[in-house]
Amino acid sequence: MDTDYQIFNQDNFEVMQKLADESFDMIFADPPYMISNVGTSCQNGKLVSINKGRWDYCQGVEANFEFHKRWLKECQRLLKPNGTLWVSGTYHSIHPCGYAMQQLGYHILNDIIWFKPNASPNLSCKYFTASHESLVWARKNKKAKHYFNYAAMKDGDFPKDILKKPHHQMRSVWAIAATPPEEKKFGRHPTQKPLALLTRIITASTHEGDVVFDPFMGSGTTGVAALKLGRKFVGIDNNAEYCRLAEKRLQDALNNKTFL
Repeated sequence: MDTDYQIFNQDNFEVMQKLADESFDMIFADPPYMISNVGTSCQNGKLVSINKGRWDYCQGVEANFEFHKRWLKECQRLLKPNGTLWVSGTYHSIHPCGYAMQQLGYHILNDIIWFKPNASPNLSCKYFTASHESLVWARKNKKAKHYFNYAAMKDGDFPKDILKKPHHQMRSVWAIAATPPEEKKFGRHPTQKPLALLTRIITASTHEGDVVFDPFMGSGTTGVAALKLGRKFVGIDNNAEYCRLAEKRLQDALNNKTFL
């Protein structure tokens, strides 16, 4: 890859099918949760219907599962032999993704709980307050090797993670606040992930110079973290507005690599 990054404003599957086998050292995927036409959320202290866009509409249990299995199969082909895949989601999406990964022969390494200390309240008062998302970390098959930066995770500096004890093994529950306002200075995405989360993921599972791929790029947080850590990045999103937002953030990352 000759450039620091490349983004595609096209259909995810059309692009992935054209990419060469074993192109990427790590893939991070935050696929649609598919709840925009069936759920509610808290916004500015008010209960509102979820409407992120048609890309997040539920198509039914079977159709949703086939969608996840299809993109996961493409990602498996695109991973290098020793590469790894991270999938992020809530209970709406993470369980079908995990099942599809097992069907396809991925070898699951960890499931991580991302605890959000500043999560929004549950205004309906009918359920427990949702204060976490799940992450599944996997390699492409059981025989593959994978890289884990054990030292960085054990001895790194994580002052805002109230669960991480200095110089102790990092556990599978991470306390990372939801995306802060300063990371939205170029615009907003409804499911934007915090830079701290992607920084930890990329540090843990890649080397400097590796190529990171995100098939559901959104606002480009994966790319921002990758560039600031000295990796290269390829991302796809079919929404032109989000691609423009990602482009601004990626250019800013290249100009301010000392941020991390």
